Amino acid sequence: MKKKKERSFGMTVIVEDGKFEKALRQFKKKVEESGLLKEVKDRQQFVKPTTKRKVAKNAAKKRWQKKLAMQKLPEKLY
Repeated sequence: MKKKKERSFGMTVIVEDGKFEKALRQFKKKVEESGLLKEVKDRQQFVKPTTKRKVAKNAAKKRWQKKLAMQKLPEKLY
């Protein structure tokens, strides 16, 4: 029988010389890099796999259109 791997999200940041703002920035950076907030948002509501694929496909189309628009030459205004 396999045990489910539990993830521990214990993070600490040390406040040195009363520089709370710096410690807060470091903490926010650690949380962002760990992906904890993204995981919590993803778990708030179930999204069907077909919906995920549809959203991903639309995002890819949008990126492609943006790339094409950046490569397009500007109109001549004369």
